[in-house]
Formats: sequence, C-alpha cells, structure tokens
Amino acid sequence: MADPYSILGVARGASEKDIKSAYRKLAKELHPDRNADNPKAAERFSEVTRAYDLLSDKDKRARFDRGEIDIDGNPTGYGFGGGGGFGGAGGQRGFRADGFEGFGGGNDAGIDLGDIFEGLFGGRGGFGGGGASPFGNGGRARAAPKGANVAYQLGVSLPDAAARATQRITLADGKTIDLKLPAGVEDGTQMRLSGKGEQGPGGAGDALVTIRIQPHPFFRRDGDNLRLDLPISLDEAINGAKVKVPTAEGAVMLTVAPGSSSGKTLRIPGKGFSRKDGTRGDQLVTLEIQLPEGDADLARRLEGWTDPRNLRAKLGV
Repeated sequence: MADPYSILGVARGASEKDIKSAYRKLAKELHPDRNADNPKAAERFSEVTRAYDLLSDKDKRARFDRGEIDIDGNPTGYGFGGGGGFGGAGGQRGFRADGFEGFGGGNDAGIDLGDIFEGLFGGRGGFGGGGASPFGNGGRARAAPKGANVAYQLGVSLPDAAARATQRITLADGKTIDLKLPAGVEDGTQMRLSGKGEQGPGGAGDALVTIRIQPHPFFRRDGDNLRLDLPISLDEAINGAKVKVPTAEGAVMLTVAPGSSSGKTLRIPGKGFSRKDGTRGDQLVTLEIQLPEGDADLARRLEGWTDPRNLRAKLGV
C-alpha cells in the first residue's frame, strides 16, 4: 500500500506543521505551471497532493496509521471485528464495505451485512443463484467508490480577493479552470470543484481548492475594510486637492479638504471586502504628508514663521 509519509518525505510521527511544510515545498516544485514539459511532475504533484489530503485530516490519518484505510481513504479490509469477529466480545468496531465505521456496536444495529459481502465477493451473485443475498432480499447494491479528492493551494492577491476577481487555476491533469471567488472570501477559504479530482470506478473525486491571500505592498486588510496609507504633498494638505487613489478595482479621484493633517482617514464606500450577505466593506485612506528634503525655497518661505499651537500638550509635555 502506498505510504503517504514516504511520499511527503516525513516521519510517521511528524507534526501537522512538518507535514504542511513538506507539502508546500513539494507542491511548489512539482506544480504543473512550473513543469509544463514534464508529465511525470504532474503525476508526482497529484500523488503528493493525495498524500497531504490524507495526512492533513486527523481522522483519516489515524485510521491509516491503524491500517483501516489506504491512501485513497478506501477500507483495507483489516478493520473487521478485531478479537470479536463480526460483533464479538466488547462490541468491536469494524468498517462497512462502503467505508463507514460501524457494526458490532449499539449504533448500527440495523446495518445491512449484504453490503459487506457484496463488496468482498463481487456482487450478489457471489453466493450463487439468482442474485440472492445470503442475508435475504433486504441488501442494497454497493456503489462503486469514487476517485480520490485532490487538494490545491491558490494564491490570490489582496485586491483580487477584495474585488472577487476571477482566478485561473491549473489542475493536475494540465487543464485550466476559471474560478469566481465566493462572497466573504478569507485566507483559508476552501472551494470544492465537483468531479475535478482523480478518476475512480464510480466517477471522479473532487478538487479542494484552498485560498491563500497574499500580502500586498501597500494595501492591507482590516476586517471587511481595505486600508491604504496615501502620501500627499504639503501644498495638497494646506490648499486641498483632488488626488488619484488606487482601489481594488482601479484608481478613483478623492477630495482632500484644505488644512488636512497627516493621520486623517477618508472613507471610500463599497471598495473593501465582500461579506457573505453580498454587501461590501469600505476602503479607508489615511493621509500622510510628505515633506521634501533639502528644499531651500520652502525653507525661505517659512523663515520666521512658527506654529503657535502646543501640538504635544495632550501628551503631557
């Protein structure tokens, strides 16, 4: 059975942090975007992602470590009974053929054991004669298992996350998909793409896309709002001005009132992050007056002038 620990290159006792770090390193090296001419890298990328999908799930990891499931999450057949056979002493836990825990305990008294034997012996005909189940006519047909889910990490810029801009992602098979970010998107938001995982007898699994919002050189997130520090000149602050301001969706004109000070915050409504109810936060613009260095003309103009206010009185000095 494929070993997800070996695939990621970590020890069995590795921490969640070590597993995540190993996955990120390998995913970065093997991503199809960086290996367009290397189909083996795409296969390896899919294998690494499948291993991480299992080991990042505490329940699946524990069940794999006990030998109950394989790397795809399918039952291995070793979980039946355990000391008590089918419902032996102590109510031993086992695993149904469709992958759910149960029978032998009080919560699964109504389980259809026909499911189990259909899985083990290849259908109702496995016991011969007319398709009959050895447990009567109440058995249900077991659906063929789907393929494994595949996990992806999608880096999204802060402005794109705020504006919910369409993102393009390349899947392990080399195909590209355009994704519309959901309302209320945050770092760590997961999107499920049905049928975009690995193929299996019962159809394809899903692609699980985790959004990772990237730091930005001048925008920063503040709850549902988007913040920006805006440099302005001394004359713009004293006389007032209309200045161009970047937003997540392009530049807009903003009015700076005469006599504005550094630290004053202006609000641009509806230019922040989307909320789950469809509304949006605002963009908060904090003014920063930038004085020129070594400007002799400005120094001459201010010569002899002082501000009579005690601007530091509230600081007790």
